[in-house]
Amino acid sequence: MYEEAARLIKNSKRTVAFTGAGISVESGIPPFRGKNGLWNKYDPATFEISYFLGNTEKSWEVMREIFYELFGKVKPNSAHTALAELEGQNLMHAVITQNVDNLHTDAGSKNVYEFHGSLKKLVCLKCSAKTDVSDVDLNILPPRCTRSDLKERPGDGERHKAVLCNGVLKPDVVFFGESIPKHAYTKSFEEADKADLFILIGTTGEVAPANMIPRMAKRSGANIIEINTTESSYTDSITDIFLKGKATEVMENLMSAI
Repeated sequence: MYEEAARLIKNSKRTVAFTGAGISVESGIPPFRGKNGLWNKYDPATFEISYFLGNTEKSWEVMREIFYELFGKVKPNSAHTALAELEGQNLMHAVITQNVDNLHTDAGSKNVYEFHGSLKKLVCLKCSAKTDVSDVDLNILPPRCTRSDLKERPGDGERHKAVLCNGVLKPDVVFFGESIPKHAYTKSFEEADKADLFILIGTTGEVAPANMIPRMAKRSGANIIEINTTESSYTDSITDIFLKGKATEVMENLMSAI
């Protein structure tokens, strides 16, 4: 199966990877669902946009603990770097990820569509400006926008000192109750429509609407390689080659076969 998968990758004209939580588990990021999932420790309601708006400081305390103290220490693993290497060899066209950890970009992948956003950016709920999280002091919660703009004095048209926005910042990720970013949504489904090979890594296919992307790829004629530790909702329905195992081990074996 590794030889057949390698042959498909080498002969493909447009290969796209579609990744889920399973690829980042080996970097130290726990999944949200399942036996050791974050939802067993934290209430998922904390990540609803309505809760965030009504309990901003409490929500930020949890997010700081999970996203920026826990996730902030992790590094890409060999599965992430393998995908970046394939892109460098012109054997990988794009990566679509459901993850918000930015590890694909950190590993060197250039053409990445973050379907659920990225923790590396914060967005202002007042002016919509985006800020690198590294430029924000998360010791003070909730963090606020430091963007400033010149305003005109009422009546005389003269400009005065810049006015600070001071709006609340939110991680630039999709909370429950929010829509998928338009660009990521559109490009992800476009890639699914155009690809002739889709490589699924560490995704169960349970989260909508992301779970429709591989199915669209299959309907459009793509071959499907699935890499997972257990069978998923895709395995018996759209998968052509199932490579069972951890993402790092399977990708290392696959790179050797290529």
